[in-house]
Amino acid sequence: MSYSTLMVHLELERSNDARLRIAGDLAEQFDARLIGIAACDPEPTHYAGGAFAQGLVKRERAEITKKMAETEEQFRAALQKRAQNIEWRSAMARPTDYVAREARAADLVITGASREAVLLDPLRRLDPSDLLMQAGRPIFFVPPEVEHLNLNNVLVAWKDTREARRAVADALPLLRQAKHVKVVEVIEGNSSRTLAQERVNDVAQWLGRHAIAANGTVMDDGNESGQLDALWQNEADLVVAGAYGHTRFREWVLGGFTRTVLTRSRRCSFLTH
Repeated sequence: MSYSTLMVHLELERSNDARLRIAGDLAEQFDARLIGIAACDPEPTHYAGGAFAQGLVKRERAEITKKMAETEEQFRAALQKRAQNIEWRSAMARPTDYVAREARAADLVITGASREAVLLDPLRRLDPSDLLMQAGRPIFFVPPEVEHLNLNNVLVAWKDTREARRAVADALPLLRQAKHVKVVEVIEGNSSRTLAQERVNDVAQWLGRHAIAANGTVMDDGNESGQLDALWQNEADLVVAGAYGHTRFREWVLGGFTRTVLTRSRRCSFLTH
């Protein structure tokens, strides 16, 4: 198992430097094809009609087209010599919906980690949590501070759920490249440490049968800040985790750990729902 095709989502109005660097590193690591993708939906003109509204729409579409062309040029300049081959996709569409649909063409989707805790403009900005729930593919989140791909120490944030099992299986190609892999379960309240240790040992042994050296650790702290501190203390270069959430009307409500990884971590993360 490897990643033969990667997809990197790019913003039209923000810096893409970090995710372009990591996309290039991953493409070289796996000798993979790379698809660049961007989208933006023109603002609706509810309060204007006739020629004036048509003029607004025309100008906005022209501006979006120009930004997409500039972003494609940035993508090709940064990655044409780093990937096996490259392709560009773009559309006048909501970014989250468009990337989620097009994710069928890739093994792994790369995007930026969000620093915003508030709802993003769905016409112009991709919602990371929504993409996680819709894409049906693992997502590699890149914070803006990251300079290069580092796989010395990978932390698997274990929780005995289908999401975590899926995440570890999807991450096997990356885990094979890591020097050190630690499977960590954080126990809450009166949960059994013995049972938790058995679970992480099972996962570590399963990874061992895939030629990945790993060890299991149990930590006694169930709160969000404790989980994040544990993540930092282990000096993880990459966090692999299942994304937990549920729908409430049209919003995705994520569990505390997933939300923390998306909005506060300064390290790359690999998440699957």
